[in-house]
Parts: sequence; structure tokens; C-alpha cells
Amino acid sequence: MGVRPPADDDLSEPDVIEFGIPALDARMENVSFPATSEQLRSEYGDLEVPYNASGSTVTLREVLTEVDRQSFESEQELLNAAHPVFERKRAQNPSGLLGQLRAMFPF
Repeated sequence: MGVRPPADDDLSEPDVIEFGIPALDARMENVSFPATSEQLRSEYGDLEVPYNASGSTVTLREVLTEVDRQSFESEQELLNAAHPVFERKRAQNPSGLLGQLRAMFPF
């Protein structure tokens, strides 16, 4: 996921803030697959990945702890397995006023 940051007085195009799977994907450039969860934990476990637009982060180690797989043949397999973890984190810690209202009043 990604959102645009608030506009400023500058007329240039703003950057996109990446979080969740796109942020993890962008940070996994030098990882070679296939890989095990243990290999990823030992080499990249401290990698912090934002999971919402407010910049709240989770480490790859924490994500891998919640994933139900021990090995990944490709980066896409890792991203698919990690997706529900990022969704749960986002739901547990909603960003912004609208997200907080949705968390208080499930409708």
C-alpha cells in the first residue's frame, strides 16, 4: 500500500509513502531465494518495515514469527505469506482519525 504525503506549497510531485507489502518488497532487493525463515531472521531480522501511513513499524523478525511457513522459494511467496501479518498490524493500530473511529465503531 502507499499514500501520498500531505501537499506542501511546492508545485513538484510529492513522493509516495510506502508501507506494508510494497515497503517490504522495496527493502528485499539483496535477498536471494530460496530462503528459510531462520536465514531471513538472522540476516534481515532487524529490518524495520512500516505497516501503516503513520510510519508505525514492525521488524521482519516479528513478521516471520507470525508467518506459518518456514521456507520460501521466491520473494513473492514471502510477500504473500507476510501480507496477512501487515493487515492484522494495520487493523490493530489504525492510523489517522478515520482509522481510529473505525476501530472504535465496527460498521
